[in-house]
Amino acid sequence: MPYFVDFLEETVNQKKSLICVGLDPHPDQMQVDDLYEFCESIVTEVSPYVSAIKPNLAFFEAFGIEGLKTLEKVVKFVREINPELILIGDAKRGDISSSMERYAKAIFEQWDFDAATVNPFAGRDSIDPFLQYEDKGVFVWCKSSNPDGYQFQNIGNTTRNGNGKVYEMIAREANKWNFNKNVGLVVGATYPNELESIRQISPDIPILVPGIGSQDGDLHASIVGGISPSRYNLIISSSRSIIYASDNPVDYGMFAGMAAKKLKDQVNDVLLKIERPI
Repeated sequence: MPYFVDFLEETVNQKKSLICVGLDPHPDQMQVDDLYEFCESIVTEVSPYVSAIKPNLAFFEAFGIEGLKTLEKVVKFVREINPELILIGDAKRGDISSSMERYAKAIFEQWDFDAATVNPFAGRDSIDPFLQYEDKGVFVWCKSSNPDGYQFQNIGNTTRNGNGKVYEMIAREANKWNFNKNVGLVVGATYPNELESIRQISPDIPILVPGIGSQDGDLHASIVGGISPSRYNLIISSSRSIIYASDNPVDYGMFAGMAAKKLKDQVNDVLLKIERPI
């Protein structure tokens, strides 16, 4: 059975792209009323330029049962037109182990995602049900991209207790949980210094980096600080700035594709400059 980290690197090499596009469909921003039409158009246009598609389950759940039915259709559509793409279920599930066992079954068996995001607040035993799926990626929420994430994630002082800040402790624990080579971290591009620190702690673990685009994350610093010296295991994620690149109901898909290509080219230009071309 192949390791998830190898599957990720194989996909990146094949697509020549570190880009992930998040599907965050909001009725107030979608250019068309039909949820599936919107998602299908976005996926079709961006798929040549990305390695991963990341549906945010909250946005689909907010549509009720029809949103969940649409998500099922979207996953099937991605599998049919681009089976090599990595599908990440962005749900950031976090609970005690009995609940997480059912969440893992839902994400990986029912929804057929290749990877998922999880919240480590309840500790190792809560994450373990996800870790047991050896060929599936488990991206642990480590340093979020929002402004107030520091309130808990930055607690701690290395000189006083020797453990570092909470996000650094999470990164260290993730190394221990990576016995199936399927653990990754989620670190926001809005905190490139913290990203660089986390990469030093976890040199070989994949890092999913949201916050590029609408949240004004630092793309160049995120790539320089986040790329592993040995592997292409950095995933640059962008959602709203790509899927809402145009508000025109006729050409929004095309503009999303253009925005995805532009981001891919920008990332690859940085990789070339730091002598890490894909």
